[in-house]
Amino acid sequence: MSAGAGFVLLDIEGTTTPVDFVYRVLFPHARERVLEFLEAHAGDHQVARDVSALRDEHARDVAAGNAPPACDGTVETVAAYARWLIDQDRKLTPLKSLQGRIWAEGYAAGQLRGQVYDDVPKALARWTASGRRVAIFSSGSVLAQKLIFGHSDHGDLTRFLSAYFDTTTGAKRDAGSYHRIAEAVGEPAAGGLFVSDVVAELDAARGAGLATALAVRSPQQPEPNGHRVIASFDELP
Repeated sequence: MSAGAGFVLLDIEGTTTPVDFVYRVLFPHARERVLEFLEAHAGDHQVARDVSALRDEHARDVAAGNAPPACDGTVETVAAYARWLIDQDRKLTPLKSLQGRIWAEGYAAGQLRGQVYDDVPKALARWTASGRRVAIFSSGSVLAQKLIFGHSDHGDLTRFLSAYFDTTTGAKRDAGSYHRIAEAVGEPAAGGLFVSDVVAELDAARGAGLATALAVRSPQQPEPNGHRVIASFDELP
């Protein structure tokens, strides 16, 4: 990243936050509580929209021969289908919306606390002090993103973050998404840096003109495909 980079865009899972926190804490928390949540919020307009979108997705799954569990619109079958989608780690906007709302209740009740790597708070402070804008791009909903950083094991880190982007912006493996993000933050794409642990996402960001860095937080390093490799945000100015 050049000294004059205007913004830093960060992935979450495997980049700022351990993968285990997502798969062993967040996903099970939502999975275990989705039926209770749907029953308690049956009259909520946004929840109803998410349920309707999930039923549409269920029809597409059936048409594609994916054999999902039945989903006839009752809270029990919608919950069963949502659990099936969670088990598949499906990147669906309505599913992520429901998960985010369930997690919000968990954070508020003190049942959850966001996890970030120790080098993350220092880097966020360093970048913002130098005048760079820092934004998040994750398949998790904007609400879920704010919750992780707002209730982190290093305190409230949202003061360092200026924007959040999720699947409503576009797919993370689509270069167009990164063009839209650069426009939204008011910076040229060439002035940005995207950090992720997924090479295909970095390929898309590079295609949009951003600098890139592959975060490798475990011994298993993928083929970097020409992207700079880092083990810690301490390696980035």
